[in-house]
Amino acid sequence: MLLLPFTLALAIVVAVARLSGYLSGRLGQPAVLGELLAGLILGPTVLDMLHWTVLGGGGLEETFHQVAHLGVLLLMFIAGLEVDLESMFQAGRPAALAGVLGVVAPVVLGVGAALPFGLGLQEGLAIGLMLAATSVSISAQTLMELGVLRSRVGMALLGAAVVDDVVVILFLSLFLALVAGVGGGAWAILGVLVRMVAFLGIATAVGVFLIPRLIALVDRLPIGRGALTVAFVMALLYGWAAEALGGVAAITGAFLVGVILARTPLRRTIEEGMHTLAYVWLVPVFFVSIGLGVNARELSGSNLFLALVLIAVALISKVIGAGLGARWGGFSWGESLRLGVGMISRGEVGLIVATAVMDAGLIESQLFAIAVIMVLITTLVTPILLRALYPKTAGHPQSAQTGDLEREA
Repeated sequence: MLLLPFTLALAIVVAVARLSGYLSGRLGQPAVLGELLAGLILGPTVLDMLHWTVLGGGGLEETFHQVAHLGVLLLMFIAGLEVDLESMFQAGRPAALAGVLGVVAPVVLGVGAALPFGLGLQEGLAIGLMLAATSVSISAQTLMELGVLRSRVGMALLGAAVVDDVVVILFLSLFLALVAGVGGGAWAILGVLVRMVAFLGIATAVGVFLIPRLIALVDRLPIGRGALTVAFVMALLYGWAAEALGGVAAITGAFLVGVILARTPLRRTIEEGMHTLAYVWLVPVFFVSIGLGVNARELSGSNLFLALVLIAVALISKVIGAGLGARWGGFSWGESLRLGVGMISRGEVGLIVATAVMDAGLIESQLFAIAVIMVLITTLVTPILLRALYPKTAGHPQSAQTGDLEREA
């Protein structure tokens, strides 16, 4: 009976994830770092938990895979809620250029690094997209501790991160859609593009007109957590429609709903409720399940060398791309370097992209393992490099609450 083994496995995973996240936070690192490491330890790299006899000796992989996918949808919905389009447009030229070039440079350099290892163009582009994602939660926390989050660099960093998120999701959706339709030649590619653009346009128009009105209506009815329920249902429906009707990644639909609801008066209520729903178990299961599916012992020989090369590219490409974008936007070289370093951490967004391309069959398990290690390394080194770039007298710790500036993961 699958239910009993799954119940025990879920209890272990959630408890270990939250404990490891807490310990990671005590060490000044984001919770996602501890949850990833916990997954690696529980996975085939060390303990191979899912194949324990008490858990049925296997068969739980697909169940955890499905639960993790639900966690990804909610995580992208929450990411959409945090997108402030007005702030993004007001962030100015440095943030916009840093965000766009901070995606383009890793994609180009990632492809260039992958091809010499005998990987195809599709695999190279998949790797480039994994390197393009960024997560500035740890950078925001570090700058806050240094007292410079509200400086010109700090504000541009937050704006660039929003631009980066939007561009990466659009690139990922376009890439997956083209891969799915490339077999029919130029007309098939054109059909995929038309289908994708049509879906995004119609879904956005319908969503902007319908979803806020529907949530406001339900919120006035005597239904417990009515607004949250509608938001949850719409995230699932848009996720389904994005892939089934629009031919784009399901996470794009959930992200779009979040962006739409970010402009409604009930945003804070929905965000708090969705955080509780997601972070109690679904999101920790997602992060731990990544480790459960990775066997780091497979990294040896040429794979290990490829991992080192891609980690180096991950570190350099963001500094070059985002840094040059900030420089062209009017920042000094020093400010540009600090912003570029602040964009290095890949965090949860990098893991979402890696999971999406893995599920699409574009990368093998060894490349997925490399992506996970890359996320761990970039998350660890970013605060170290930022602190080295700022003098100790940079400022005083700011009192803004961390929860308003970084994702809980």
